Amino acid sequence: MAAERRASVTWTGDLLSGSGTIDEVGSGAFGPLDVSWAARAEEASGGKTSPEELLAAAHAACFSMSLSSGLAKAGNPPERLDTAAVVSFVPGTGITKVALTVRGLVPGLDADGFRAAAENAKQNCPVSQALAGVSEITLDASLDS
Repeated sequence: MAAERRASVTWTGDLLSGSGTIDEVGSGAFGPLDVSWAARAEEASGGKTSPEELLAAAHAACFSMSLSSGLAKAGNPPERLDTAAVVSFVPGTGITKVALTVRGLVPGLDADGFRAAAENAKQNCPVSQALAGVSEITLDASLDS
């Protein structure tokens, strides 16, 4: 059975001068969150979020879950994974790049094994697959000592 998640947004005005609110999400975990074109296309967000920031959070979380699962199934459950995702957005073009960075503390695993597991997670996590149209998804994976 498929799990369905939901969110609702209200937008007022045109794209450039308007603004919106992510009113609620089905889980109640967050909201309301303010969104705007400026938060999406300019460096200063003014305390508002953007679809790309939410995608970055979703990708970092999904990748971490996938990597954790893969490591555990291979007999090396991680003690800790610290993952960051940066989503690049170019107005008029769209999302052009996602850069994932992960640092892991995984007893009994060498750097090559960790990088291989991380590459597998990058290819197979559902958010990576959903973002398959992005021309560049990079990964920097390393173990903490």
